[in-house]
Amino acid sequence: MAYVHLPVNNSSTPPGLYAKTQQRLGVGGHHAASATAAVAMPQTSAAPPCKNVAVNTTRHVAPVAPVEGISRGVRRMIGSGEREESMALRSMWREVQGERDWAGMVEPQLHPLLRNEIVRYGELVAATYKAFDLDASSKRYLNCKYGKARMLGEVGMAGAGYAVTRYIYAAPDVAVPGGAGPCPSRWIGYVAVATDEAVQRLGRRDIVVSFRGTVTGSEWVANMMSSLAPARFDPADPRPDVKVESGFLSVYTSDDATCRFTCGSCRNQLLSEVTRLINKYKHEDVSITLAGHSMGSSLALLLGYDLAELGLNRGGDGRQVPITVYSFAGPRVGNMAFKDRCDKLGVKVLRVVNVNDPITKLPGIFLNENSRVWGGRLELPWSCSCYTHVGVELALDFFKARDPACVHDLEAYLGLLKCPKMTKVKKEGGDLISMAKKFVLEQSFDTWRWQMAAIQVCDLVQALGM
Repeated sequence: MAYVHLPVNNSSTPPGLYAKTQQRLGVGGHHAASATAAVAMPQTSAAPPCKNVAVNTTRHVAPVAPVEGISRGVRRMIGSGEREESMALRSMWREVQGERDWAGMVEPQLHPLLRNEIVRYGELVAATYKAFDLDASSKRYLNCKYGKARMLGEVGMAGAGYAVTRYIYAAPDVAVPGGAGPCPSRWIGYVAVATDEAVQRLGRRDIVVSFRGTVTGSEWVANMMSSLAPARFDPADPRPDVKVESGFLSVYTSDDATCRFTCGSCRNQLLSEVTRLINKYKHEDVSITLAGHSMGSSLALLLGYDLAELGLNRGGDGRQVPITVYSFAGPRVGNMAFKDRCDKLGVKVLRVVNVNDPITKLPGIFLNENSRVWGGRLELPWSCSCYTHVGVELALDFFKARDPACVHDLEAYLGLLKCPKMTKVKKEGGDLISMAKKFVLEQSFDTWRWQMAAIQVCDLVQALGM
């Protein structure tokens, strides 16, 4: 397996500043000191972080000096570095958002600005897990614990630079074994918009939609619905050849009239709010960023396609508002016609995947983009039923963990991206399904780990036809 080393600099420090700071603080010679820094992975409610991520986290740091001896110079340099990074992002935000399909930014090395943005959006997704109420005795059970005005602050992201404008709820139209009646709506994510202060740093007014992954039983069942169904988002041009996974489509389009927090389907809620924000800021440069983990990444991609297909991503002057999807540990969503349509509409997708995560191989473990053509030329009769990934892949590699939930854990993904000496590997097969099954059978889990493992086992059993 070929490893390509990514930049060693701290992800929050722009190129050049790291070396200057070391020199100013006297790193080197008899003043040098070294320490081993562990990857910081704060827990989400979805799964615990990996304890044994396969990366080298050793780095050299300067000895801690008295505050009064370094405060002015270091603060001046750090402030200058932040300004340099902000200026770079303001001038490059379209490239960072995938305007040129991240050409030269993923290969051969991950660009530091892009890495910072991936982590930033990943943390906005992680907030959905931290804010999700799992207390069965709570009035907000399976909804958000906090009000919109204080949600990001309550999960430790008060300085994120976004204001939450709407919560999103979804109710998959599926039957849960042993369940009574239809599945009620559950909190699935939120819409937020960049504050005026953040606009100065980002270079545009960023509209963000963040989706959590699978948690409830009805969502597990939806994940197991591997049949393809026509999306038909545009009534004037339904495009029956464009097909997506029926379970994800159900979560996105089903309505629950009994929901006490909102009305309308997940789709209607999102289209209404995103359109409102585009119109509100029509005289500014605007971007639409959709981010999600696992099932949430599928919803993000469906929303991106939906907005573009209906032409709702148009500014006041008729310019197209760029749509970018940051997918973390996302499964396949649709067929080749769906991928081709996303590409034609300009929906940019960056897929961050662990090469050892079985969820990213599903659905379509047998009928996928690699089984459409025979001998590189002849298209097979079942090609229209083959699932296909969309977008550009950023491959990570970590599997040294005590349980299989780690390979799918969002915080493990972000922890590896934050590591100063992270590595990126190219995808090279391997019997990942049997490895995951072996870990499921051998390890013991607490409640949340069982839930995350169950998600993977359900998909594995379905894919293997067991």
